[in-house]
Amino acid sequence: MRMTTIALLSQSYDMSHLVASIRRAAPEFDVVMHDDPRAAHAEVAACWDPPRGAMARMPNLRLIHSIAAGVDNILSDPALPALPLCRVVDPQHARGMSEFVTWGVLHFHRRLDRVLVNQARGHWERFDQAHPAMCTVGVMGLGEIGSRVANDLQRLGFTVRGWARRPRPLPGIELFEGAGALQAFLEGTDVLVCLLPLTGETRGILNARTFALLKPGAKLIHVGRGEHLVTADLTDALASGRLGGAIADVFPVEPLPVDDALWNVPNLIVTPHMASVASSETIGLQVAQNVQRLLRGEPLHNVVDVRRGY
Repeated sequence: MRMTTIALLSQSYDMSHLVASIRRAAPEFDVVMHDDPRAAHAEVAACWDPPRGAMARMPNLRLIHSIAAGVDNILSDPALPALPLCRVVDPQHARGMSEFVTWGVLHFHRRLDRVLVNQARGHWERFDQAHPAMCTVGVMGLGEIGSRVANDLQRLGFTVRGWARRPRPLPGIELFEGAGALQAFLEGTDVLVCLLPLTGETRGILNARTFALLKPGAKLIHVGRGEHLVTADLTDALASGRLGGAIADVFPVEPLPVDDALWNVPNLIVTPHMASVASSETIGLQVAQNVQRLLRGEPLHNVVDVRRGY
């Protein structure tokens, strides 16, 4: 009987380190890279930004598995087969994201953005220390990760508000629900944090209109999905002072090209999609366990609702 084959598919990311991780979790599986001839006959595709149309040419495919929490780069394939799609949910992912966002909020709240500018000029200036309650942080997206971020910031004393399609109850945090409440949510926000899933409604949501509704000089921390961001609008908002600063960790094209103008935009920190990354062992274990469940006919874990996009 032929071994079950898992093919690792990506057109932009080196997934070779996952071969050993999946094999350690399930030695009974054959794990191959996309350019291996055996990949064409694989039953499972483990993916990040897979080549468009590749999975439609795999006749034995039974399961598609993202190697991350996001699946938008898989769903964008117009030829995607109608098969179960799962994602990785790392129990430490929310903690890592909260650490990154907390750093970003403190970076702006304690005026470290201005300190770095002054350092480059050799200019000594001490800033008043404001109470965190005077800073309103608006979190877009209140799933497991967004809720953790909002709660952690509130515990630090920041005034926190959240916006989502259907927000879950979060004691002490002002909630705004649905598209009709977006304007009111933005108008009171000093630091905007994007943690939304990518859907038809949220694609391009970080645009000129959104930035114009924020308090003048507000800050942006973008750790959602690259396609949320209209990069030209971000550049214009920073240049005009409508936004006083931004941290962007995700971009429409990744890796960000070396000649991209965003690298040199004043008041913008570019980070390389590092806010929170699942470990190779976690990815390998969750992919292997779902393949085992598939073969046993058991319900899969972390199945994506393709209609909703997450």
